[in-house]
This record gives sequence, C-alpha cells and structure tokens, in this order.
Amino acid sequence: MARQELASAPSEREMDILKVFWNVGEAPVRTIHQIMAPNGEFALTTIQTLVRIMAEKGFLQVRNVNRTLYYKPNYTIEQAGSRFLHKVFDGAVDRLVLSMLQAENLSADELREIEKLIAKERVKKQKG
Repeated sequence: MARQELASAPSEREMDILKVFWNVGEAPVRTIHQIMAPNGEFALTTIQTLVRIMAEKGFLQVRNVNRTLYYKPNYTIEQAGSRFLHKVFDGAVDRLVLSMLQAENLSADELREIEKLIAKERVKKQKG
C-alpha cells in the first residue's frame, strides 16, 4: 500500500502507540498492550479502541491472519519528524539542528557521530 497524505496528525497518545509500532513493526493489539502496560496500568480495551481509531484515520494498516488482526504503522517516523520540523521551525532544518545541539549536552564523540551521519547522507544525495 502506498503511503498516503493524512489529513490530521496523531495525538500525543497515538504517538505513544506509534513509537511502539515503529520499534516492533507489525503486531497484534495484545503485544502492544503488553509493551505499553506491562503491569496492567490500563486496560487492553483502551489500546484496542485507540488502535482501531488509528487504523480508521490511516495511521495504521491492518491485516487479518486466522482471525487475529495485525497492525503496522502507515505513519512513519520520518513523517512525524517532518511535521515537527514544519510546525515548529517553519521547515528550517538548520534552526532545528542548532536548537537540538544547544538544548542537549553532547560529548565530542556524539558530535563526531552526528558529523559522520551527515557526511553519509551527503554522499547518498550526491549519488542519487
């Protein structure tokens, strides 16, 4: 299924659920509930309802396997990041990066790792 443009953005609670899906990939609701509420902090039916609504909104894809519904994210972490960039920083990547670098106390090693990641992306852009 091709990625679709979504009319709305996920709520804070929906983002919490998406973060779990981004880490585990495709999963039934029970798995998501076990990860989010390992000590029964909230009911399985709460997660079921939220996941169903998220699928209706297009944030999740659903697949039926032997009467068990499996969900996977249709709203990507890249879409979430892009939305944040445009909503908070009006699309100015340099302002976002500078803000994050100033807000966090990064070590010299962490900064070198970021430089490596940027260099790697630069090479990919130049090649294609």
